[in-house]
Amino acid sequence: MIQAFFEKDESLSDEAEFVVAQAREYGMELAQIFDCDAPEVTMEVLADQDWSESWKVHFKPFTIVPGLMIAPTWEQCNPTSDQQVIVMDPGMAFGTGHHETTRLCLEMLSKTEAVTKGGTMLDVGTGTGILAMAAVLFGAGRTVGIDNDPDAVKTAQENCRRNGLSGKIEISDLPLEDIESTFDLVVANIVHDALLELSEDLARVTVEDGALLLSGLIDGNQSINITQCFEIMGFRLIDKRTDGQWCALQLQRSQQ
Repeated sequence: MIQAFFEKDESLSDEAEFVVAQAREYGMELAQIFDCDAPEVTMEVLADQDWSESWKVHFKPFTIVPGLMIAPTWEQCNPTSDQQVIVMDPGMAFGTGHHETTRLCLEMLSKTEAVTKGGTMLDVGTGTGILAMAAVLFGAGRTVGIDNDPDAVKTAQENCRRNGLSGKIEISDLPLEDIESTFDLVVANIVHDALLELSEDLARVTVEDGALLLSGLIDGNQSINITQCFEIMGFRLIDKRTDGQWCALQLQRSQQ
């Protein structure tokens, strides 16, 4: 199913009907080319509303992994006694926890020794700061989150303050290439091409025998390509998790 949204110009009363007629015509041409049924084209006029606010009705508190709940600032949250909570407003940043790759990363973080035993972590492309915050709640020590989007940096900083974690997490727009420290765990939930572009620096900032958690990948060619790329640089795949078409990889850096 394909959905498209258009702003209707009141001065052109037949505009919507014209668009639908064109779509039907193109659909019939495609049906003839591919010898299939013509697609059904329908139109609905939507009342004007504040789309920046209306999406919030779909974001409710939810348990993302055992022991951790995500809750938006505008909803009441009632966690059980064994649940920790991250309260957030995602703003314009990525990372509410609803995407498969975020859930996969959190599953791995909750069981990674570098996190549970108080190690250091770098979150590359931190977005809302969800992975950095969760890592601290799972037991991580010094945690740094970086992002090249100023809106994301501001959002992550606000979310860390909101959850009382500002003293444990450093959020900035410092480019990865300028990071001089090394970390027990490096996390990057971005996209395949960006992971390739950043691969040398991602490897550089991972300590010897440290862990690298990568996601934002479609299982198959992308996950194979990324695995092979980092194997050349001395990493080995120790865990892979999938959810639908998406996957997350955990690699270990070999000692020199």
